[in-house]
Amino acid sequence: MNYLDQKINEHFGGLVVRKDLVKTVRGNAVVPTYVLEYLLGQYCATPDEASMQSGIETVKEIIRAHYVHRNEANLVKSIIREKGRHRIIDKVSVELNDKNDTYEASFSNLGINKVLVDSDTVKSHEKLLVSGVWCISEIEYKYSEDQRVVPWILASIKPIQMSHFDFDQYQLARKQFTLDEWIDLLLQSMGFEPAKFSLRGKLFQLMRLIPYCERNYNLIELGPKGTGKSHIYSDFSPHGILISGGEVTVPKLFVSNATNKIGLVGYWDTVAFDEFAGKKKTANKALVDILKNYMANKTFSRGIETLGAEASLIFVGNTSNDLEHMLMHTDLFEDLPVQYYDSAFLDRLHSYIPGWEVEVIRAEMFTGGFGFVVDYLAEILRKLRTYDYTHHYQQHFRLSNEISTRDRDGVNKTFSGLMKILFPSGEASKEDMELILELSIEGRKRVKDQLMRIDTTYPEVSFGYTRLQDNSEVKVMTAEEKLYPKHYYKKPVGSKKDSEIIKAVLPTLTDGSITDEEKLITQGENDKLEFKSTMRWNIIADKADKAIEVSALKTLVAFLNSEGGTLLVGVKDDGSILGIEKDQFLNEDKFLLHFASLINDRIGKQYIEHIQWGLKEIGEKKILRVDCKPSSTPAFLKGNGEEFYVRNGPSSILLSTSEVLEYSKKHFR
Repeated sequence: MNYLDQKINEHFGGLVVRKDLVKTVRGNAVVPTYVLEYLLGQYCATPDEASMQSGIETVKEIIRAHYVHRNEANLVKSIIREKGRHRIIDKVSVELNDKNDTYEASFSNLGINKVLVDSDTVKSHEKLLVSGVWCISEIEYKYSEDQRVVPWILASIKPIQMSHFDFDQYQLARKQFTLDEWIDLLLQSMGFEPAKFSLRGKLFQLMRLIPYCERNYNLIELGPKGTGKSHIYSDFSPHGILISGGEVTVPKLFVSNATNKIGLVGYWDTVAFDEFAGKKKTANKALVDILKNYMANKTFSRGIETLGAEASLIFVGNTSNDLEHMLMHTDLFEDLPVQYYDSAFLDRLHSYIPGWEVEVIRAEMFTGGFGFVVDYLAEILRKLRTYDYTHHYQQHFRLSNEISTRDRDGVNKTFSGLMKILFPSGEASKEDMELILELSIEGRKRVKDQLMRIDTTYPEVSFGYTRLQDNSEVKVMTAEEKLYPKHYYKKPVGSKKDSEIIKAVLPTLTDGSITDEEKLITQGENDKLEFKSTMRWNIIADKADKAIEVSALKTLVAFLNSEGGTLLVGVKDDGSILGIEKDQFLNEDKFLLHFASLINDRIGKQYIEHIQWGLKEIGEKKILRVDCKPSSTPAFLKGNGEEFYVRNGPSSILLSTSEVLEYSKKHFR
């Protein structure tokens, strides 16, 4: 047993189980993981090997003696008849017989129905009325000559889930683990070996848990086959349900106007749509419209009455093309049925997990370490639904003012969910909050960027935040945006700023002529043109700032590594002219000399031949114009290490080492 497993057992003794035991005891019993781990938690929640082996045999015997296989249903019925009473493990669903005013149970594998259930049992376990619940039940057999009387009698029933837990103890024990240890514990609880995943890969797995702890959370994950997209929603928690095939009716999901029976969203914490993608699939437009209203307002209608619910919705499906193809030719929602390929529906999604970044599940990725009994973790997550951590980051960070209310809601709910999973007490360091915030922004940005490709009426948005400590701004970009900057665009080609607005702020020359620089400014910033107010002066702080210099140099490096471009210094983002005077050099020569030194020191003398610069007059002011030709070799910004930038629309983005290698293969020869 390694150090982490020892620590897990020390602080969560009796609430954890070795995860490979599920496969050991499952045999050919087709039961959810939480059912098996419920039993393992009763008999095998111990690090002692001898006790564990004894517990395994006990669980195997319980499964052998009480789990009902469909092909052995007649044998089990015979056992009940001969013994008079027998305990079984089966999926039970209940319906109201309004003719007799009685509740009647059906047993999925045993194949019996119309078994009477008392009202108190139904009131205590309402989910019996919707799609069924796995239970340990005692069935009696009493024959009657009256053919109308069903001989099967339900003596007792117990849904397989925990009856109690200590949430305060869970929060206290969490504080004994580092963030990395806690993430690995959660990964092992999900059945995965943490060593096989990167940090980013681990966080994507944990994002799948957000719907269990965040009310009315709308999540989509599209990606290649075999990444385990639906597993976590099929048998991880007794509070979630997976709809196979991705198709469901309005009455089943929301409410039946004929019977007044509430649907799935009224009883389950999460409702997941499996196999949601598929262009040839069709969906009921009325269902899509009700979904849109529910996802936005948490309500649905029954006739003239409006009802509310808290179920989170998850949409998972497979993509038919790779990432580069989708970015080049269509968008990341290309595989959805036409009825769901609707900007109003898609805009209600809070986050998009990039399935192409999630590892395809292989045998060696399953863990033999200890993790929470999933039913215990499921109850903890359900308890956390009553907490709200949406604004905890605001003591350190502020979202960009450009981010709309709906975008902000998506970011906040994802942040809240991840905080609950990683820091259930709501207390985290500024650095950890920033990690969670960036991932939350990226998830919503992925949705919004695709919406801007689908629907041109959506305005361009700069997704980012400000660090309140030093008032520095951070732009957030998706991984695919960095990897494929040439293909990743937010609006159809030809979309630009309103040139008339920019023209309005330009000075009018006395002779009425227009300079080349003025013509450039009217175009607005784009992939080959960027404006900088100053070269070194922080206008807000009113002092020289190295970060301002670095910002300009990033742009030049990005131009060198892309298709070239022009940098205009002394021009604000809106096109108005400040001039180089704001940088407060003694004279123009000092300004130009300082700029040349920056090029030599931070980019390299060998790139001078690719860069031309000089001062240009616009009205009574002068600006710096820098023209860059594309380089045939990679250019790096030197400083604390070497950084590689490329252009993506009007932005310069930093690539990781692996992304640099991939980009260089395609771009440089």
